[in-house]
Amino acid sequence: METIFKCEKLCKKYGQFTALNDFDMEIRKGEIYGFVGKNGAGKTTLIRLLCGLQQPTSGSFTLMGKSNDDKEVYRERRRMGAVVESPAIFKDMTARDNLIQQYLLLGLPDMKGIDELLKLVGLDNTGRKKAKNFSLGMKQRLGLAIALCGQPDFVILDEPTNGLDPQGIIEIRELILKLNREQGITFLISSHILDELSRLATCYCFIDKGHMVREMTAEELQKECRKSVRMKVSDTGILAKIMDEKGIEYKILGDDTADVYAELNFSDMAAEFAKENCTIFTMEEHDESLEAFYLALLGGEENA
Repeated sequence: METIFKCEKLCKKYGQFTALNDFDMEIRKGEIYGFVGKNGAGKTTLIRLLCGLQQPTSGSFTLMGKSNDDKEVYRERRRMGAVVESPAIFKDMTARDNLIQQYLLLGLPDMKGIDELLKLVGLDNTGRKKAKNFSLGMKQRLGLAIALCGQPDFVILDEPTNGLDPQGIIEIRELILKLNREQGITFLISSHILDELSRLATCYCFIDKGHMVREMTAEELQKECRKSVRMKVSDTGILAKIMDEKGIEYKILGDDTADVYAELNFSDMAAEFAKENCTIFTMEEHDESLEAFYLALLGGEENA
C-alpha cells in the first residue's frame, strides 16, 4: 500500500524543551489515521513540521515519496489540505468568497468546483451571510471546505470537533467518512478525545511527551476494549484449565482475577468450578472504556 507520510527518529526542540523525540510514524493511502495525545503531547508540533511551517531539529520524513529536504517537496504539499488549530477564514467574507480567496492563493486556473464544495459541506444556502456570523460548526465546515480546495489527496485536521455541540460533531464526522469513502482522501486527525475518534479512525498513534507510546489498528483497539466477564476466583490456574477445555478465550490479570470473553451462566460456572475445588467469588460484566484504556496506556491520572 502506498505510503503518504513516514517519519523516522524525528526530533523537534525549542531551546531546552523537546517537543518530539525520536518519533516514528507511517500513514498509508486511504487511512483515517487517529493521532491521539493530551494537550501538549507533541501533536501540533508534528503537524506543523508536516505542513512545512517549521523544520525538524533532526531526523527525517517523507511526504508522498518526497523527502523533507527535497526542494520539490513543496509540490507534494500542494496535494494536501489542512486545518491546524483553528480554521483560517476571513470573517468579514461569505463562505463563497472565502473559497474564492483560497482558489486564488493556490493559483487554481478557474473557480469550477466552488459550488460543489459548498454543497458538500452543507454551506450552499448561506448566501451573503458573513463567516463571523456562522455557528462554530459552520466555521469548522468552512475550514474543511478551504482545506479541500484543489482536490487534495491528504487532509490534516487538528482537533476538528473541538468546541462543537453534539449535532456539529456528527456533521463533521459524517463528512469525513463520506470524503474518505467516496473520494479516497487520506486523513490525519489529531485529537485528545478518543471516544469520538473511535467512530472514524482505521488506525491510531498514541503520543505522550513527544514519544510514540503505541501504534495500533482499529481492530486491535476494539479487541483491547471489548466486553468481558471479570471473574475473581480462588485459583486462576483452575479457571485457565476450565476455559481451555471449553475453548473460551480469557486473560489472567492477577493471582485471583481474570477476564473471560464469553457470556457465562453463573450457576453453571459455579457447579463446574466446585468440581475442581475452586470458588468463584465474583462475576461481573466488564467493558473497559476507550478513555480508561487511553489513561492506562499513557500512565494513569497524571495524563487525564
